[in-house]
Amino acid sequence: MCGIVGIVSNSQINQLIYDSLLLLQHRGQDSTGIATMDGNVFHMRKSRGQVKEAYRTRDMRTLKGTVGIGHVRYATSGAADRENEAQPFYVNAPYGIILVHNGNLTNTRELEKQLFNVDRRHTNSSSDTEMLLNILATEIQSQKFGTSLEPEQIFSAVESLHKRVEGSYAAIALISGYGLLAFRDPFGIRPLVLGKRILNDKKTEWMLASESLVLENNDFMLVRDINPGEAIFITNEGEFYSKQCSKNPLLYPCSFEYVYLARPDSVMNGISVYEARLKMGDNLATKIKKQINSGEIDVVMPIPDSSRPSAMQVARQLGVEYREGFFKNRYVGRTFIMPGQSQRKKSVRQKLNAMSSEFKGKNVLLVDDSIVRGTTSREIVQMAKLAGANKVIFTSAAPPIRFPHVYGINMPSKKELIAHNKTILQIQKALIADKLIYQDISSLKDSILKGSEIKNLDMSCFNGDYVTGNITDEYLNWVETKYSS
Repeated sequence: MCGIVGIVSNSQINQLIYDSLLLLQHRGQDSTGIATMDGNVFHMRKSRGQVKEAYRTRDMRTLKGTVGIGHVRYATSGAADRENEAQPFYVNAPYGIILVHNGNLTNTRELEKQLFNVDRRHTNSSSDTEMLLNILATEIQSQKFGTSLEPEQIFSAVESLHKRVEGSYAAIALISGYGLLAFRDPFGIRPLVLGKRILNDKKTEWMLASESLVLENNDFMLVRDINPGEAIFITNEGEFYSKQCSKNPLLYPCSFEYVYLARPDSVMNGISVYEARLKMGDNLATKIKKQINSGEIDVVMPIPDSSRPSAMQVARQLGVEYREGFFKNRYVGRTFIMPGQSQRKKSVRQKLNAMSSEFKGKNVLLVDDSIVRGTTSREIVQMAKLAGANKVIFTSAAPPIRFPHVYGINMPSKKELIAHNKTILQIQKALIADKLIYQDISSLKDSILKGSEIKNLDMSCFNGDYVTGNITDEYLNWVETKYSS
């Protein structure tokens, strides 16, 4: 999970990209980068850490140009603490190309051999984004050039890239002297939306981003989502071209975007994240009613922030008072995307504080968006009990996460997943909760897709069904060995 943005404007866009990355900061706090294009010249700045700390005034002054891209990184491939893993990545041939990427490639072992032995290209990091960039550069270079690079040649290169690359990827690239290219994998697993705004002189400016809130907050009109397998090319002058570059595109958006990753004020694939989370609460309440008498519950509380819409609906459907029992420290990052177990555990206490007045002597029903490793959940249950709760019922708006996620979320090891090969009672005991209730898989799917024309979701971390169809046990074992923390 990362956040990406690309802009084609009629004026300097360094501040606009910076502002956009602030809006995407929830999607990654490991590192950030901005690249701009001024004619044929690239300017780039990237650094570890969050957006506010990464760019100084002198950095912004060097980022000249009217076309540019930006990135916030959450490490799923490569090391989180290495600056050379930060995006964007750059290659100087052909033309000069800079690229940012959200997702995870699943055939990196094969691509690494192809790049070295066949394409004669060298990568300087372990990042799959650098591999994706070099594949794109190789395929563009293989085109038969006339006096200039034409959109059809770029689309042909993306078509070839789709045939070589497996996994999830939403990518935006700058091609020196020509313009901005964006493309999405043939399954549309990771999100990418398109927006535009028309200036007083009738000129059009374009923006692409991981989430719609970036467009809306910068006064761009949401046009549509980039289709799975589609490529978009916008020239430096704002001329717009698009083409479907996959022969068999299928839309399988990542369900975890709606559960946790995306901001609630975003619309992705035509589905409101906020509305989906409200429906998750409705469906979870239905299951809670079957297992617990509402008279046994004094208050319903969310684990801030992403579970709040679901918790409000649970309280409403149960007819139980909704209360905020945990105070959140806004200056600590999201604990799920902390790089290691010990750091996650430490961050829970720094991030949340239980207010004793809300817990003392009460039977408390806690609602969280999901339970991944269980580290955060156990700490929260313990905090509630130490604050005086009589009974703690823990509920999850998502089903048990039993399988690794290989499409861009840092869940590489099934051994780290608390629900892997465990019964609900075993998980309940591990969390020291008095009762544990999960959302059903069918109910989660209904919460997200009801009323939408979309028929499918990537739910691989819940059901083990990997939508790209090429994930083997051997691959999962290799990923676990390579990336588990």
